[in-house]
Amino acid sequence: MKTLEKSKLTGNKTIQISGSKSISNRLLILESLFKNIKIGNLSNSQDTQLLKKALSEDTEIVDIHHAGTAMRFLTSYYSIMEGKTTILTGSKRMKERPIKNLVTALQNLGVEIEYLENEGFPPLKITGRKITQTTVDVPSNISSQFITSLLLIAGKLENGLEINLVGEVTSRSYIEMTLDILTKFGIKNSFTGNTIKVEPFTHNHSSIIDYEVESDWSSASYFYSFAALGRETIYLKSFYKESTQGDSAIAKIYEDFFGIKTIFTEEEHKLSLIPQPNFQFPEKIVLDMNNCPDIAQTLCVTAAALKIPFEISGLGTLRVKETDRLQALYNELKKLGTETEITDLTIQSVSFNEPKKNISIKTYQDHRMAMSFAPFCLIKELNIEDEDVVEKSYPDFWKDLDSLLET
Repeated sequence: MKTLEKSKLTGNKTIQISGSKSISNRLLILESLFKNIKIGNLSNSQDTQLLKKALSEDTEIVDIHHAGTAMRFLTSYYSIMEGKTTILTGSKRMKERPIKNLVTALQNLGVEIEYLENEGFPPLKITGRKITQTTVDVPSNISSQFITSLLLIAGKLENGLEINLVGEVTSRSYIEMTLDILTKFGIKNSFTGNTIKVEPFTHNHSSIIDYEVESDWSSASYFYSFAALGRETIYLKSFYKESTQGDSAIAKIYEDFFGIKTIFTEEEHKLSLIPQPNFQFPEKIVLDMNNCPDIAQTLCVTAAALKIPFEISGLGTLRVKETDRLQALYNELKKLGTETEITDLTIQSVSFNEPKKNISIKTYQDHRMAMSFAPFCLIKELNIEDEDVVEKSYPDFWKDLDSLLET
């Protein structure tokens, strides 16, 4: 358990955040498939290291523990390893996270995949096949990672791939991030309406492409929360103004609702998070976060700490993350004195009361629960249970946080 004493934020400190987990994991799959990529500033997250380990080992049983991205990306990756049989498994929670839409899409493309325990869930037995079919339909309202998983192998298929998205597209920015990466490597693609087309990759593999991974905007979000509550400037490296990460939306969101202005210094790839003096907080925050659901927890905690009413929609994917994040938020915000109502897609505040005397935040094996609630220590002392859960995405979080706080 991590005890965070009631603290003050020290201003003008610089935090170097590791490379984006989302970008790093995409690049590792492409590197393994095409062998012509040199990756710089790779994420040091546990998820990325688990994926890297899986790709480097030639074993029949692959256990990716809690790494949901690895589970999804490797499902497609092993599907095109002709003649190879792989059993892909994970933790107890991973076996509760649905993967049926992706498996069905791959089966429709001709891949042989079996469920070894429960229908629609890992573990999977995958027998690699040569995919020659060119079109597939995929429901697009569950997880953009299912779609990205298919996109990452599409350039390796001799006929390419056309993906028809069925329904409203969730987390569209993550799909566009994947396509942007493919474009940078010369894999031609298009995204028109609800149809994505990827052409087969035909370039010379001997030409090495250097890719420096931008730092992780999801990880940056927690420092926006600290800046909003502590009203001191924080500097973050290494970020780009024209980011493809959907969670870069945090910059505009926190400027609009919390008065945190973001200044980009191009030559240093640095963000300056600057609280605006005399900022008038809104009477209510109403926001659709369909394109950036991973930063919803951070926003809710910031609003709760400032007692700003909020109504957040577009959160359909949060039910099937590391935990049921909407239920987890409902439970833990109550300890901060914030009563909420939740549906399958939304969370909204109902009332603000005094926080509990001894706050102990349960993390539900979810890294984002630990980090999104941490800024509340600027309001009141609290404990974070199972603090090591942050290793999944941001192993240095507590160390970096200690450099910013004084009690």
